[in-house]
Amino acid sequence: MKIGIIGAGNIGGTLGRVWSAAGHEIKFGVREPQSAKFNSLRSAGEVSSVGEAAAFGDVVLLALPGSAVADFAAHNAKSLAGKVIIDAANNVGSTTMHNLDTLHRHVSQAQLVRAFNSLGWENFAEPQVGGEQIDLFYCGDLAARDTAEQLIRDVGLRPIYIGGVETAAALDGMTRVWFALVYGQSKGRHVAFKLLIDQG
Repeated sequence: MKIGIIGAGNIGGTLGRVWSAAGHEIKFGVREPQSAKFNSLRSAGEVSSVGEAAAFGDVVLLALPGSAVADFAAHNAKSLAGKVIIDAANNVGSTTMHNLDTLHRHVSQAQLVRAFNSLGWENFAEPQVGGEQIDLFYCGDLAARDTAEQLIRDVGLRPIYIGGVETAAALDGMTRVWFALVYGQSKGRHVAFKLLIDQG
C-alpha cells in the first residue's frame, strides 16, 4: 500500500517505520525535506515535500499539528480526492479535537478515518503493555474500514471500530482521558486501553 505521511515527528515517524517494515511504501511529507534531521527516516521511505506525499499516497496520514490541517487540506484538495485520509492530528485545547469536519469541507470525496489520535507514539513502537495487546479505538467511513483495520493490525494493535465519523467526539473523549492519565496523574506515556467483552 502507498502511504503518504504528512509530518515526521514522533507519531508520523514511528508509524512510517512500522508500516515500512510491514511492506508498505512510505513517503514522508515535510516542509524541509533536505534537512539532516530527517536522515533517520530515509531508510523507511522517501522524505519529500508535503504536496508530493499527499499526491503519492493511496492512504494519507495526517500527523501534523491540528492547527495546520485546514491549510493543508485547502492546498492539497485535488490530490486528496477519493483517498483514505486518516486524521491523527489533535486540536489540543480546542472544544473539538478532531479535524473530520474540516477535511470533509475541503475534500468531500475522501474516505475519512479518525485513528492513532488517542495514544502516544510509544504505544505504536511497542504495542503491548504487560504482555497484553493494546486496543486502538477508531471511527470513520465504512468504505475505509478494511484499509484502516489492516494498517492498525500492521502496527500490532487490535482495531476497535466504534462507528462512523459522527462518533468522533466520543473518540476525542478517549484522547482527553489519555492526556489526563499521562499528564495529570504522571502515569508515564506507555499507557493504553483495553476493551473487555463478556462472551458468556
